[in-house]
Amino acid sequence: MLDSVRTRLTLWYVGVLALVLVAFSVGVYSLLARSLNDRFDAGLRLTLEAMTSNLDQDARDAQNAQEEDEKETPEEAARSGVEEAYSPLQSMSVRDGEGRLLAEKPAVNLLQPPPLPEDLRATDQLAFHTFGSGGGGYGYRAAIQRVRLSDNTLRIITVSQSRETVEGELKLLRNIFYLAVPMALAVAGLGGWLLARKSLAPVVAMSDRARRIGAENLEQRLPVVNPRDELGRLAETFNELLARLGDSFAQQRQFMADASHELRTPLYVMRTAAEVTLEQPRRSESEYREALSMVREQTRRLTRIVEDMFTLARADAERRDMEQKDFYLDELVSETARAASLLAAHKNVRIETSLMSEVAYRGDENLLRQMILNLFDNAIKYTPPGGEVSVTLTRTDSVCEIAVTDTGIGIPAEAQAHIFERFYRVDKSRSRSEVDNGGGAGLGLSIARWIAESHRGSLELRHSDHRGSTFIAVLPVSAR
Repeated sequence: MLDSVRTRLTLWYVGVLALVLVAFSVGVYSLLARSLNDRFDAGLRLTLEAMTSNLDQDARDAQNAQEEDEKETPEEAARSGVEEAYSPLQSMSVRDGEGRLLAEKPAVNLLQPPPLPEDLRATDQLAFHTFGSGGGGYGYRAAIQRVRLSDNTLRIITVSQSRETVEGELKLLRNIFYLAVPMALAVAGLGGWLLARKSLAPVVAMSDRARRIGAENLEQRLPVVNPRDELGRLAETFNELLARLGDSFAQQRQFMADASHELRTPLYVMRTAAEVTLEQPRRSESEYREALSMVREQTRRLTRIVEDMFTLARADAERRDMEQKDFYLDELVSETARAASLLAAHKNVRIETSLMSEVAYRGDENLLRQMILNLFDNAIKYTPPGGEVSVTLTRTDSVCEIAVTDTGIGIPAEAQAHIFERFYRVDKSRSRSEVDNGGGAGLGLSIARWIAESHRGSLELRHSDHRGSTFIAVLPVSAR
């Protein structure tokens, strides 16, 4: 049950809302209880002040009386003060300074005045006491104060009232909260569940569609309801991933097809040579040597293709460890140029070098040698006899640049964007003849670019036209 995101979202929503409602209810209840208690105490205080004023007035009147028989007794004055300030819901009592009861009057609910606390008989401060028994089961609240009248007599006045009205209102508020909060949570929970269900409906749809997508139908895409929200961006991101996977699968299929095609040709040549040689029981030594020479050339061709494919496979799997060491890049380029000059001599192609001296570099020397040799091999292959291949090496504060330029026929504009693709050749007919003569399989430039990128550099075709082509390898000085 809790494994569902919809359920967890609903529970979180209801839980947070419950905390908010409980905090709100407690806050409202506390504020209302404080307000009611303050108003309740204010009512007791007003009654006590009215009784004090009445008793004080009676005391002044007694002082002004001319005859003795016109004066009221303390009990009569106390009863008079109580009667004048009487409130039906409040009980009142008046005592003298010693605590002797002079007059009292209960409330209409028969609430009797509370007993006088001993510790209040000697204080003139207004004090409030809450008593838990009586008052219709709600308890009652009493205001007690000792006052000095105009005739210098002391009176202890007590006003008390049942807390029934305050407790009744608070109980009503509690009952409202007990009913309203669960109902609000139930409605919010149902609404949250429906909202989460509606909000997550695109996720369910994407999940169902993604479950049906496999290698055979990678062209399908997830539905995008709203491309501007988070779920829409998630669907678009997943669709982009599917597009990249589709491209990868297409490249893999193309790679397998190209590899099979490249391997099939030399294998077919070797099989044909062997079958033709073995058709007759006796052959001359020269015929056997010619057949074996053909098999040897095709074996070399196969060996190079397999080694290049293995290099690219390790590069794709990132399992080729870089053998970092310090060396001089100008010496490496010079050595590779001398090795390439042997290949160029067979086609009557010159190799020229223009290198900065003492270009220190740190990287994988063997891989960089292979990159430069592949660039030379590609330049020599497409440069006609009598042409020239030149290499330059320059260095700035941050990068080293190796430029290989040939005077070949150039690369057509429509093919320049594809020359670094595996097994790609510009001229398919020429490629077949080169295969038969031990030429490459269209992997040299792919390997060269990977080597440059593995050194955090780049390899690009700077320009190519009918006057020739220039490849630039840019290598950061700090490769790692």
